[in-house]
Amino acid sequence: MNSKRLLYVAGPTASGKTSLAIALAQHFDTEILSCDSRQFYKEMSIGTAVPSLEELAAVPHHFIQQRSIHEPYSVGAYQREALDCLESLFKFKDTVILVGGSGLYADALIDGLDHFPEVDPAYRKQLNNQLEQEGIEALATHLKNVDPVYHQKVDLGNPHRLIRALEICLSSGHPYSSFLGNKKAPTFFKTQKIVLQWERPILYERINQRVDQMVATGLETEARSLYPNKGVNALQTVGYREWFSHFDGILDRTATLEEIKKNTRRYAKRQATWFKHYQDALLVSGGSSVEDVLRKFT
Repeated sequence: MNSKRLLYVAGPTASGKTSLAIALAQHFDTEILSCDSRQFYKEMSIGTAVPSLEELAAVPHHFIQQRSIHEPYSVGAYQREALDCLESLFKFKDTVILVGGSGLYADALIDGLDHFPEVDPAYRKQLNNQLEQEGIEALATHLKNVDPVYHQKVDLGNPHRLIRALEICLSSGHPYSSFLGNKKAPTFFKTQKIVLQWERPILYERINQRVDQMVATGLETEARSLYPNKGVNALQTVGYREWFSHFDGILDRTATLEEIKKNTRRYAKRQATWFKHYQDALLVSGGSSVEDVLRKFT
């Protein structure tokens, strides 16, 4: 029986994943891998809720701000690098912690990844331009025309997923859905998923408070510094897109803050839906102590 174990701390944004992951890592004297696709980029800190310097110092972290927004980073590249990292860590650790709300990246690491053909970067640039000029609805319509099967499954509010599917369709000449279903899970570790859950009104209040705190600590300034790069794929993200609309004169400041809160709540709802599919997960009430969580293992 495999003795190496990956504990995946999952949950929607603002659910307390970071603090629980650190407490678990300290308990098991181990290290943390992030699977938060918004925290990979060094230019983005406030709007992505990157762990504080104190939190990063408390436990060794991997895949936090290790890349530039100008370096494209696919889920496939993440999977390969994260598997290499796990193999190294498991040489001297029996347990490693994975944390983050990007279920696609976590699932790629845990369950394996479907194989897709290489894509000409020109297609992604073309699709990002379409998103900027025509909006996300145009991408959804485009996908419905070229791959109606995947259109029924995909989160139509997520521009990253739409662009990824469309670039495969356009580059290969085949539907994105035709490449699904050939996953091969890694076998050198077992996984236990831990999903943090809050009552929706409480979670939404936590989100609203977090957005207010981000703004108080300089989110607008951070977004303005990134505005010249607003077409970059990594910046098609809640918390930044809304400020770009403000700088373009489309939204006033009050509307910008409300849009960030509304879109973050929608994102949290989509995350919660994703994690409901984890049949084998330990469900943990938000705010639970690490001791409460550990008791569920026995």
